[in-house]
Amino acid sequence: MTTLAPTTMAKTLGQGLLSFPVTHFTAEGAFDEAPYRAHCAWMLEHELAGLFAAGGTGEFFSLTPTEVATVVAAAVAETNGRTPVISGCGYGTAIATGIARDAEKAGADGLLLLPPYLVGSKQEGLAQHIEAVCRVTGMGVIVYNRDNAVVNDETLARLCERNPNLVGYKDGVGDIELMTRIFARMGDRLTYIGGLPTAETFAVPYLTMGVTTYSSAIFNFVPDWALAFYKAVRANDQATVIDGLRRFVLPYIALRNRGQGYAVSIVKAGMRAVGRDAGPVRTPLTDLTAAENAELRALIEGISPQSLAAAA
Repeated sequence: MTTLAPTTMAKTLGQGLLSFPVTHFTAEGAFDEAPYRAHCAWMLEHELAGLFAAGGTGEFFSLTPTEVATVVAAAVAETNGRTPVISGCGYGTAIATGIARDAEKAGADGLLLLPPYLVGSKQEGLAQHIEAVCRVTGMGVIVYNRDNAVVNDETLARLCERNPNLVGYKDGVGDIELMTRIFARMGDRLTYIGGLPTAETFAVPYLTMGVTTYSSAIFNFVPDWALAFYKAVRANDQATVIDGLRRFVLPYIALRNRGQGYAVSIVKAGMRAVGRDAGPVRTPLTDLTAAENAELRALIEGISPQSLAAAA
């Protein structure tokens, strides 16, 4: 069980870049713990403000609740208190509260509450769902605003009044007006995390709205580059940011957009390119084609040839 207070966890996350490791699978699709732990250890050789186990990049949506707890326990064991470990959490309320309890038993420091499965709902229903998860755990909870689970500023404010362990807000919507209203209303009551796909694209404008950190899937295969880009964002080094967007991020997005579900697949392809194969994605996702893998490898070589040299 974590001894990290929710507010301490949230403040720690807001001070640096966040890692969302992929989940390693065997060729048969089973969780492959040893290379997963080795990957977490490699990531921890770099500057990290937090590690999100079994999150979206970690294929939370394809894991059973039991597997989520197993993945989180492996991450907790490997990090050994060096950085906060946040567990993915989601689906309907009954499943989400069960995952929350299991993640706390596994030693996680917090939860990233992803949208409920499939259905849309009113603000009242979303609030009840979020509050139910907050009430079953002493860990800090980060609500992920995206898709069918978009809480407005009024709902979020009421939830924060009733639930002191609701300490984070991750934006995956890109509604600038909503983000502005939330930050203006909540101020430093919450830690704000950028969560749009390939968050590097939105990092500079979001920084002006209090979003001091973001989830970097790219960190999985080019951590040095990801950290340098993040530091350029925080330093308002526009020339370096624009160069990074032009040379890597925007072509990477164009490649990712060629296939539905590629947001995760392209990260695992990047790991294969640098010699850190994490296995296939689970269906219904599909891996990149051979030609797409070659194109991604060339992109990586353009920004981080040392990564490919190490893989050779």
